[in-house]
Amino acid sequence: MAVQGEVVREQRVIDERSGLVDIVGLGELDEELQSLARLLSPEGDGTPLVAAPGVTAHARRLTLSALESWGLGGHGEVAEQLVAELVANAVRHTGGRTFVLRLLRGSGRIRVELRDPSRALPCLIKGDPEDEAGRGLCLVDELADRWGVDVLSRGKSVWFELRVRPAVA
Repeated sequence: MAVQGEVVREQRVIDERSGLVDIVGLGELDEELQSLARLLSPEGDGTPLVAAPGVTAHARRLTLSALESWGLGGHGEVAEQLVAELVANAVRHTGGRTFVLRLLRGSGRIRVELRDPSRALPCLIKGDPEDEAGRGLCLVDELADRWGVDVLSRGKSVWFELRVRPAVA
């Protein structure tokens, strides 16, 4: 019983610092924090994502956590939405089972990249506002300051950039 109480207190402390525990279970916390560390490493290759239920929510959490760690949480809503669109497109259209998410912070901007194993280029389709699908890249095109695709030796990287300013304390 005492161990359980200690776990709950630890969960609350971690929750106040990171916001992760109320979203993931304690058993998954180490994995989530390791993913975040790989995502934030400037020399790292990003963090792998598996095409499985919940992958979009996982990518959104990682993106928001990264922005908050950089003091850029105010840009989280747009970045989360755009990451969700990239991940959904990759899952739906590439046939890949794994993807790599990477965030880079530059002078006055952030760049979010999603690498997948397909070399097929995404298509920007201008559809009707009432269409239920097919608007993902239109949102990226509208909300990102820049976006594009880099063809790699094995697959491609679809990316977007947002201009950012750190929050003033």
